[in-house]
Amino acid sequence: MRWLPGLALLLLLQPHTAHASIFKGEALDTAADVLTWIVLVIAPVIGIAVFWLVHILPEKIAEKKQHPQTGAIQCLCLLSLAFGGLLWPLAWLWAYSKPVMYKLAYGTDKVPHGHDDSPATPDHAEADELGRLRQRVAELEAKQAAGGAQPKGA
Repeated sequence: MRWLPGLALLLLLQPHTAHASIFKGEALDTAADVLTWIVLVIAPVIGIAVFWLVHILPEKIAEKKQHPQTGAIQCLCLLSLAFGGLLWPLAWLWAYSKPVMYKLAYGTDKVPHGHDDSPATPDHAEADELGRLRQRVAELEAKQAAGGAQPKGA
């Protein structure tokens, strides 16, 4: 009876076989090959894509908020890519800021951003006003030409 605890301790200290993987043989090699492709090819591609998407977030936010300095924010985002992301927090803060001085100068702090590169065409009301202004200028020129011989005070 005395040797029973010693025997139990001896059995507990004996090494047992350990399996490091649930796969064996050819399945283990196949699993290792698949994991290698994932780690060496797919994970970096996904990482680069996520890094790029995060870096263009300030630009997208500025476009959505109709920020008047969207082009400068986009430039800062691209520079941030070159500087390892150090400038990205500045672009993020700039995209969320209100351009106070711009509002003082131009009367608004929002500028609509369009994605079409077509030249702007005046609408019908602007075309009518332009026609009226041209007619008025022609009348004034004709009046000045007819009255050119008269003195200014008369």
